[in-house]
Amino acid sequence: MSDWTLFEVFVRSKHGLNHKHVGSVHAADAAMALENARELYTRRSEGVSIWVVPSKQITASSPDEKEPLFDPADDKVYRHATFYDLPKEVGHM
Repeated sequence: MSDWTLFEVFVRSKHGLNHKHVGSVHAADAAMALENARELYTRRSEGVSIWVVPSKQITASSPDEKEPLFDPADDKVYRHATFYDLPKEVGHM
């Protein structure tokens, strides 16, 4: 088991809802990770869909990056298409 991959598990509890992170499993491959996740996290029909993702494939922001990463874009005029006129054939946007 020492060379097994760590997978993060996401479960959708009902159709139309988002997948939510519920935990992790170790497995030899993605198929085994899916089976292990089903056994651990949906034993009582809690889910309608499961995603398993190798942990090393997930890139996340750091809490230290919160300010520059999530600052409002109000001061970044290049993000707003207000500096040119739309052609008449485009209509209203």
